[in-house]
This record gives sequence, C-alpha cells and structure tokens, in this order.
Amino acid sequence: MLEQRIQQQFFESADLLSQSADALSRPIAQAATALLGCITAGGKVMIAGAGASSALAPYAAALWVGRFERKRPPLAAFALGQQGAVTAALTDGAEPQQALAKEVRALGVPGDVLLVLAAGRSPMPLIAAVQAALGKDMSVVALTGTDTGIAELLGETDVHIAVPHERAARIVECHALVLHCMADALDLQLMGEQDSA
Repeated sequence: MLEQRIQQQFFESADLLSQSADALSRPIAQAATALLGCITAGGKVMIAGAGASSALAPYAAALWVGRFERKRPPLAAFALGQQGAVTAALTDGAEPQQALAKEVRALGVPGDVLLVLAAGRSPMPLIAAVQAALGKDMSVVALTGTDTGIAELLGETDVHIAVPHERAARIVECHALVLHCMADALDLQLMGEQDSA
C-alpha cells in the first residue's frame, strides 16, 4: 500500500512535467531571454519566493552566481529576504508585508529583473515586491501555479510561467525544473553548445 502511494507520487509528477513541456517552453524561453538581457546589460536578478517555493530562491541564486552544469563567470543574482535580522530591521516590526518590497526599492534599478516563485496564492509580501519592482521599471518573471495574485499585475514585457496544477508539491517540483531550464538556456546563450567530448 505504501509503496503504491509512493509510486503514485512519481507518476503524478512525471505526468505533470510531460504535459507542461509544450505549454511552458515558450514562456521559459522568454524568461531566459529577459534574464540574459538583464545580465549582459550589467543588471542583476533578485529572487523571492513564498511558502514552499521560498526554498528555491537561494537555490536559483546559486545556479547563477555559482554554476549549473558548466563552469562560467558568476552572474549577478541574489535571493531576497534571506537574512532574518536584516528583514526585521527593514520592517522595524511595523510592516512585515513590505520587507521584500523595501529590499527591491533599495537595491533595484531599471533593467534589473525580479524573479518570484509562488506555488499557491501569492501572499502580500510577494505582491508588494512585484509592485515595487514594476515601480522601479524592472522586469518581472513570475513562476506560479494556477492560483495567483501576481498575474494581473504583470505587463507586456513581464513573463508569467504558470504551472497547470493545484498541488503545491507538484508545482514546486516543476518550478525546480523550470529553474534548471532557464539556467541551461542562459549557459547556452552565453557560451554556446557544450562539446560532447
């Protein structure tokens, strides 16, 4: 019984990934292009997540600052809201919903990209960060599920990658693959095809 349930988790995840390939490949390519434009113009990528997806924010930053599968120069990226003491000082106990937005307003400049990840309905801190980014003429790349409060905020030059599923666990698994696809696309565009030797 338990083994069957575990197998079902694998099957459900595999089905979602397979079904999403066609629907998500175009927005992923658009996101990779936006990130490339930002980085090659001297900009930086700020990454913020909510709920289970918040764990992917520092991982995504590591993919760009460190590496994905090939050595390359570090790319300017960092995760927002990772230092509890800094966040507490930013909010001063008054507006915790504004902590991410304050970081965006303090560190973001036009041409930067805010990458947000939310598997469920986006909480106010993430929505406030998106609004702050748009107010600074930054681009936004949003990785979400089907239920989000972010999609209606995005403009024509922003990118929305919506995973067509309701379960947060499946959405987060797909978000990890999307991040890998974007990292691979950046490496390809920056360094060309990898030699097979």
